Amino acid sequence: MNDRDTRHQQAMQKLKTRVDEKVAEATEQRGLLLIFTGNGKGKTTAAWGTVTRALGYGYRVGVVQFIKGLWECGERERLAEDPHLEVAIMATGFTWDTQDREADTRACEEVWAQAERMLADPEVYLVVLDEITYMLKFGYLDIATVKRALDNRPAEQTVIITGRNAHRELTAMADTVTEMNEVRHAFNSGLQARRGIDY
Repeated sequence: MNDRDTRHQQAMQKLKTRVDEKVAEATEQRGLLLIFTGNGKGKTTAAWGTVTRALGYGYRVGVVQFIKGLWECGERERLAEDPHLEVAIMATGFTWDTQDREADTRACEEVWAQAERMLADPEVYLVVLDEITYMLKFGYLDIATVKRALDNRPAEQTVIITGRNAHRELTAMADTVTEMNEVRHAFNSGLQARRGIDY
């Protein structure tokens, strides 16, 4: 064995030792608060991947879609028949330019009531609050209300929050924050979103 191989083997052994130590230190069992944020693509897709994983183990899952609910969603279509999945959709979508703020506020409050019910239910293993960051950013939901619901949820329940510009108070209380960074996006080159790939 040459020096290079020896150094590589030693580095790999050190890495394995560090990983084993971290695994041994991880003794706490409880639900998590995960945030998928940033300007890059894939936040909702990552959340639906976790939904699929939880359903695969037979856990109950709740998904609340604050923005994309009226859009086509291949994952939702595929999983809709699963008896362990409940999806609540913001009925009017979101106008973006706030031409009808009252209607948007009512729609947000109605779907938030569904989210609060899921967040209080110890039988729901995973709750996804998809694009809720926009509701906070534009003042349709109060951060204190959301934090209270998250703080009071069952200890075993995991929550995933998706959306750009996650509120700093949410990121401060999260267990894991993943930021999706855009390096390049096909849309900026004039390519349309593709069914079965982008939605």
